[in-house]
Amino acid sequence: MIDCQNLMKIYKIDDDHEVIALQGLDLRVEQGEMMGIIGSSGSGKSTLLNMLGGLDRPTAGKLIVGGKDLLRLSDKDLVKYKLETVGFVWQNNARNLIPYLTAIENVELPMLIKGRHKRERAKELLEMVGMGHRLNNRLGSLSGGEQQRVAIAISLANDPKLVLADEPTGSVDVKTADIILDVFRNLNRELGVTIVIVTHDTQLTRKMDRVVAIRDGKTSSEILRKSYYIQNDDNESSDDGVEEDTHVELAVLDSARRIQVPESYLEAIGISETNKVRMELEDGKIVIVNPNEIKSKVV
Repeated sequence: MIDCQNLMKIYKIDDDHEVIALQGLDLRVEQGEMMGIIGSSGSGKSTLLNMLGGLDRPTAGKLIVGGKDLLRLSDKDLVKYKLETVGFVWQNNARNLIPYLTAIENVELPMLIKGRHKRERAKELLEMVGMGHRLNNRLGSLSGGEQQRVAIAISLANDPKLVLADEPTGSVDVKTADIILDVFRNLNRELGVTIVIVTHDTQLTRKMDRVVAIRDGKTSSEILRKSYYIQNDDNESSDDGVEEDTHVELAVLDSARRIQVPESYLEAIGISETNKVRMELEDGKIVIVNPNEIKSKVV
C-alpha cells in the first residue's frame, strides 16, 4: 500500500537557512496493515504523515501510495487522491468536525463534496464506531472520546484505502484512548482498510502488530509483535494452554545499509561525545567499541 524509498523533505526557511525534516527515510506498509509510528518531537513523523496524505510533496526520493506516485501527481490528481484514497483523523477535533452540524451531518459532508449523498452509509459508519445512538447530537453534547469516534467515521466517509491518524488519542484519558484504539482495530479487521497511526503513547503501540520508530528523519527501528504459546504444566492438551504476546525491537538498515545506534547505547559505553567508533566482527557478531579502549591480550 505504501512504499517510501530514500524519502527526503527539505524546508527552505530563507535564502541562507534550510531545515531537513526527512533525510533518506525508507518505509513499506502492506495493504490492510495497521501500524504505528513513534518518534520524538522534530523526528519527522508528522512530516511523513502529511506527505502520505498528499498535504505536502517530497523534495526527493520515491513515494508510492496505492499505486500512485505522489511525487509526480498533478495538482488536480492530488486533489482527487486526497478526496478518494486517504482519510484523516487529527488530534485537534477542530480540524475534524464542524461544531454546528450534528454527528451524522458531519459524516455526510465529505460525501456531499464528492457528489454522492448517502445518509444510510453515514448512519452505518457511526454505528460501526459505536455512535449509532448519537446520530443527531451536536458536538457540544459529545465527550472528547465521542467526538473522536465521529471523526473516525468521517475519515471513512468516502471509502478510503488508507486512514492516517495523527495523535488521535492525545487529548483523551487512558481508558478512552483504549476504546479509540479498539475502534481502529475493529475497522481494520472488518473493512480491511490500511491504518497508520502516529502516537507518542507507548502503551497504545504495544497493542499494534508493528510499530516503526523514526529518529532524525529516518526509520531507526521496528517493534514487532511475537505470539507464543504457554503450555500448562499439569495438562498436555494444547487446548489448556495460554497464548501470550511479546514485542521484539529490530534495528532498520536503510537503503545504503546504514544503521542508527540509540544515543543511550553510545552513552553506556562512553562514546557519546565522539563521532567515530571502532567496529569489529567477533564470533559472528558486529561489535561497536569505544575507539579509546585498548584491548589487552594475554600472551
